[in-house]
Amino acid sequence: MSDAVLHRHREVWQRKPLLRQLYRDWYRDIAAWLTPGRTVEIGGGTGNLKEYASGVCCTDVVSLPWLDAVADAQRLPFQTGSLANLVLFDALHHVENVSLFFDEALRTLKGDGRIIIMDPYISWVSWPVYRYLHPEPVDLTQDPLLHTTPLADRRPFDSNQAIATILFEKELTRFRARYPRLAVRQVRRLSFFAYPLSGGFDHPSMLPNCFVAPTLKLEKRLGWLAPFLAFRLFVVLEHKI
Repeated sequence: MSDAVLHRHREVWQRKPLLRQLYRDWYRDIAAWLTPGRTVEIGGGTGNLKEYASGVCCTDVVSLPWLDAVADAQRLPFQTGSLANLVLFDALHHVENVSLFFDEALRTLKGDGRIIIMDPYISWVSWPVYRYLHPEPVDLTQDPLLHTTPLADRRPFDSNQAIATILFEKELTRFRARYPRLAVRQVRRLSFFAYPLSGGFDHPSMLPNCFVAPTLKLEKRLGWLAPFLAFRLFVVLEHKI
């Protein structure tokens, strides 16, 4: 992925109403969890969070006209205790050493500040889709809490789509022990049918707009099947002093 891909994603966002409809609900969920104060989005990509939450500083590792700053999640260019919220939408799985990000989050967040994460979730149904129909890899054997030496040839957008699933499901007990000052406020699996049928940013939609609302209602009724069907994980962490 490069800035050219982000330009293409922004064009797809403008011409694909189904995608905007799905993301609108997710952005509203994120906005509802924001605590008052300065909000920074890490990996802001297309910069869409600004439509749903005012005053957001959108950043990414590349410079783009609609973003506010260039920032590396592992070395945040913000003062200690200066932020109220850090938002990562499809960004955590791109961070090479996630432990460095959480260390930086603890440094930059004020007391009761929040980290809000939306990332891929690897379920029985989503695994083959992410594994074979998405260009980014899925590695459930990686230990995200283990600090690794940065790779010299690593590209900024290299990733592992399984990171959030490992951290907040498989290794949640270890995560809590490693970061006792980050209280886990919510871990929610969501998005069963509508999202994969939308085709995302890279494939044509297979879901007519008139079927979106009924499909989302069906997903709510089948919430108990989330561990098997979900494509996304929504996480809220709160900084406790």
